Amino acid sequence: MIAPAKTRLLNILLADDGSLNARAAAQLLADLPHDENSLITALRVFTPVQGAEYATVAESVTRTMNFLRSRHLRSHSEVALGYPAEKIIEFANISHPDLIVMGAKGSGLFAGMLGSVAMSIVHDGRWPVMIVREPVNDLKHILLVVDGSTCSQAAVDYLGTFPLPADAKVAVMHVLPEFTIPSAYLMEPSGMALMTMTAAEQAQLTREAETEAEKLLDSTRKQLTEHGVETVSHLVWGEPAQTIVEYARNIQADLIVCGSRGLGTVGSLLLGSVSQHLVTHAPCSVLVVRCNMQAN
Repeated sequence: MIAPAKTRLLNILLADDGSLNARAAAQLLADLPHDENSLITALRVFTPVQGAEYATVAESVTRTMNFLRSRHLRSHSEVALGYPAEKIIEFANISHPDLIVMGAKGSGLFAGMLGSVAMSIVHDGRWPVMIVREPVNDLKHILLVVDGSTCSQAAVDYLGTFPLPADAKVAVMHVLPEFTIPSAYLMEPSGMALMTMTAAEQAQLTREAETEAEKLLDSTRKQLTEHGVETVSHLVWGEPAQTIVEYARNIQADLIVCGSRGLGTVGSLLLGSVSQHLVTHAPCSVLVVRCNMQAN
């Protein structure tokens, strides 16, 4: 299945550790529309304490390569001694991948550490990172989370040119946090309110927030439609991270797409905690897009 020219991932870095989730990551890549010029680099990092296991590591890398080539994907492998996050970032700094793909849970001594490795790459790197959870399904139900931030717009732009299967559908979601008092109504240190808010004022602020949210959803849908992506939109009230996870579970999403940082209830507040929560708690794979990719 060849991807159209506008939806090419020509340089993909697959962080392979031989785990079931890493195999699922390779499977997901193989199932995506691909360009004949695309190149997948399978990077296997083994730590100093795993030095005696090099033969096993090499055998695992060979299995990955055989699988990718059986699916007619151009690929090559790299093996590095060191620590996963450090070596993945080091390699990406040199190769400038269009996408980093890794499993949601590692194997062996590092089985419980992938969440921290993934977040290090999301936090310290400059590339879109897809965290894959097995079992892998076709990417038919995509949940795109938007909030109007720069990173959120980067996620929209990236998804618009991502090689999704032809039958994929995208649900665009915006979560409005439960009503909180805006900065004009902050409390003094003593606890005394500087101003009070009537029920009518609160209702007006709620309507304004919903109106702005609907504009954001409409604008996002329009952008994706121009790329030929079929969309629906959802406006939900709640605590963002937990609400997104619950919603993804309810619609049986195959992939959540989000920016690495977003806007909080105060416009200048950056929240990396939402993407971090999704990486560690989402019921499906997660694609996190950085907003400074142009710095590559």
